Amino acid sequence: MRKEIARGHRGIIYLCMYNGRRAVRKEERKDSGAINRIQNEIFWLKKLNKSKLGPKLYFSGEDYFICEFIEGKRIIDFLKEAEQPMKIILNILKQCRILDKLKADKKEMSNPYKHIIVNNKKAVLIDFERTKFSLKPQNVTAFFAFLTSDKINNILKEKGIVIENKKARELLKKYKGDYSGKSFNNLIKTIKTY
Repeated sequence: MRKEIARGHRGIIYLCMYNGRRAVRKEERKDSGAINRIQNEIFWLKKLNKSKLGPKLYFSGEDYFICEFIEGKRIIDFLKEAEQPMKIILNILKQCRILDKLKADKKEMSNPYKHIIVNNKKAVLIDFERTKFSLKPQNVTAFFAFLTSDKINNILKEKGIVIENKKARELLKKYKGDYSGKSFNNLIKTIKTY
């Protein structure tokens, strides 16, 4: 069984079977000008899997890999439908914090619609082909920008979640300056439920 489920600028994604379970096979597009995107994603999946991040990498070749198939809802759909999304929001921020500590800049966290899948009370970050090593990674700050955008802010308010935007902006500057656990924890406290 092999069925194409997505086609991007750099890769093609197929649904397949691997050792009796549903999996995803991602192949480099031959007509893409992007070089080593698949190898870059394989590198990061191996590294991130050690910290229990991302879909599990099962197998890789020169221009493809096979990983865990993550079933669930995309982040915005989840936020719209969930009664109490706070736990998942905090979980994603903690994953972003781990990425920051690993100096892995995922690049898509300010608009992560296709990059976070939520299922069974957990969130999984997917698609690491553009991830880069950075001394100043912006995963936490970018995801905060997403949460405080007008569209998402309005969805969160309907769920009884409010972010103290002004205070969050000040604390984000501090966090970007020192990346400390204390700054991160203070930032988290700006997200309130009522």
